[in-house]
Amino acid sequence: MKLPAPAVGTPTLDQLQVFLAVAEAGSFAAAARQLKRATSAVSYQIDQLELQLGLALFDRSATRRPVLAPAGIALRAEAQSVLRGIDALRARAAGLLTGLEAEVSLAVDVMLPAARLADAARAFQAAFPTVALRLHVESLGAVTQLVLDGIAAIAVSGPLRGGAELLEQRAVGEVELVPVAAPDHPLAGRRRLEPGEARAHIQLVLSDRSPLTAGQDFGVLAARTWRIADLSAKHALLLAGIGWGSMPRAMVEADIAAGRLVALGLPEWPSVGYAFHLIHRTDTPPGPAARWLIERFAAQSDRRAAQHA
Repeated sequence: MKLPAPAVGTPTLDQLQVFLAVAEAGSFAAAARQLKRATSAVSYQIDQLELQLGLALFDRSATRRPVLAPAGIALRAEAQSVLRGIDALRARAAGLLTGLEAEVSLAVDVMLPAARLADAARAFQAAFPTVALRLHVESLGAVTQLVLDGIAAIAVSGPLRGGAELLEQRAVGEVELVPVAAPDHPLAGRRRLEPGEARAHIQLVLSDRSPLTAGQDFGVLAARTWRIADLSAKHALLLAGIGWGSMPRAMVEADIAAGRLVALGLPEWPSVGYAFHLIHRTDTPPGPAARWLIERFAAQSDRRAAQHA
């Protein structure tokens, strides 16, 4: 079927909807019943679409029922993508009219268990499919700094050391930090450690990239330290036997069980958890989607507390 040169104009959404209806229903008559229109109106829309594109979308010569031509097969997925995009645009616009954010910026402490973050992100995507989530992962005071600077709307922060007067905060659980070393490390070979022994060995410590808490140490016992900005890099160096350091227990449980790391019984190590707080600026109340995330993290904490009660 040879078509004349493409007509001036852009295919309309209605034409794309009719095209997909015919492709899925298998006939103009079935598509017309589905769309509650006359068959002639459906046929006219297809004719106009083919004229505008300069392509035959259906092969009508071999059978009485229209069959997608190669061009129709190629453009079907594009038409579906365009209509999905329009639906998403309409949903987002409707959300904005009701006060729903277009995007939520979330910062989390690197110590937050990955399972908690994945649970919240998965549920958030299901609850707010039109809202984008921008995620920042930082350590120590850098998490709080992102909120204070307005880069993140909300954050799951570790222990707060500064800026608390500008923040609303809510406790959302904790993790246990356990000092560990590789099996061949001098501290790991001792059944009983004396107070102060760890000071003589290099301690791997997360560095704080925030001016908010610059110069402050968190759980540092050794006289010599290596500062590392990434928790996974710290984990790799511990496995390699380079120094000792603390890690969230959930991250090293498998290593301890397999003998790749050894939990150190340091007499001076405090048996306290690394507490998390959900924070946001007092002068910038979170929107509906951000508030939902806050409640999700709080519910996680409540479930964990109930399990250990």
